[in-house]
Amino acid sequence: MAHTQRALVGGQDGDIILSDSIPWPPELEESQLGVDVKAISLNPVDTKMVGSYFTPGAISGCEFAGVVTGIGGAVAEKRGLKVGDRVAGVVMGMNPLRPHIGAFAEHTVSYANATLKIPDDWTFAQAASGVGGVAWATVPWALFHHLALPPGPNLEPLNSEFPRPESSGPKISITTSHDAGEKPPTTVLVSGGASFTGTCAVQLLKLAGFTVIATCSPRSFDLVKSFGADAVFDYASPTCAAEIKAHTRNSLRLVIDCITTPGTTRLCYEALGRSGGRYVALDPYSMAVAGTRSVVKADWVFGMDLLGEDVAWPAPHGRSADPVASRFGIVWNKTLQTLLNSGQILTHPQQVRDTGLAGALEGIFEIRSAKGLPYKLVYTL
Repeated sequence: MAHTQRALVGGQDGDIILSDSIPWPPELEESQLGVDVKAISLNPVDTKMVGSYFTPGAISGCEFAGVVTGIGGAVAEKRGLKVGDRVAGVVMGMNPLRPHIGAFAEHTVSYANATLKIPDDWTFAQAASGVGGVAWATVPWALFHHLALPPGPNLEPLNSEFPRPESSGPKISITTSHDAGEKPPTTVLVSGGASFTGTCAVQLLKLAGFTVIATCSPRSFDLVKSFGADAVFDYASPTCAAEIKAHTRNSLRLVIDCITTPGTTRLCYEALGRSGGRYVALDPYSMAVAGTRSVVKADWVFGMDLLGEDVAWPAPHGRSADPVASRFGIVWNKTLQTLLNSGQILTHPQQVRDTGLAGALEGIFEIRSAKGLPYKLVYTL
């Protein structure tokens, strides 16, 4: 008799439901791992799987931690992964092309190059969002490819094994703390510094040797500084852009927007210096706002590109597999494992709940109704 499991899946009523009769994943492919899921973490994207993004019967969820139960082949073995390892990773849930793969299940399938061994002193809950989060795929892709920032020697092997791309935007002279000489490091603005992606961006930028400034609410100033931000600004202040311009002497040229609303795009554009620069968002941005300054090169990223899969979601997220992103993802996975092993990763604030998949379903609706939570919701199974 075929094994069945509990999972959060697309229901017939157009929303996510908890089912007790979902088949186990099929036989593993060459680069895949079977994982007994021990903890899952909710991400804003999990709440957006509605309408044309919704697939009935497909397992939902992206972020997980658990124990390896099977190895698909040589690719996984070359990563040094074996049955019994404690791991965390990212998968693309609610995928119409692979409906049997999703994090919100008792058993999932992960790709070796998107899976990390977790330290012995980390809990599964800590790992599910600490390094198993979508942010840790999306943010480095934005910073070190689309913004074309140099990773620097603290981010090996990415620094030496993946060629830094040539930006099609304005030429920008970039200096980091790793460079010889007395010129101060280049400043990068993180819009939404208190978000999960924001704290990830602050950490990676500091490791790469940049001066980091960030926007957030005043209640999060200390939090964002604890992750390494050199200066913080109240995004809701009517003088925020002017304050950033004064602080940077009207010379800011690099921005990552972790929130990406018309308001945050406008703030970022106003904060950039007179010479313009590069703006990268983590979602599609307002073309109307972007059209206000021709000296700014705008772009946005989709973190799931690093998994190397075709994406059958609707435009603008639907796309064919990107081989460049896939190669980046392989090298980045090794880099992130090195950072994790050396204790250089700080985890975003979490609220851990021991209410399993049923609790996670409630959490999805909780996030939908909230304007933003100051922590990641993590559920143990």
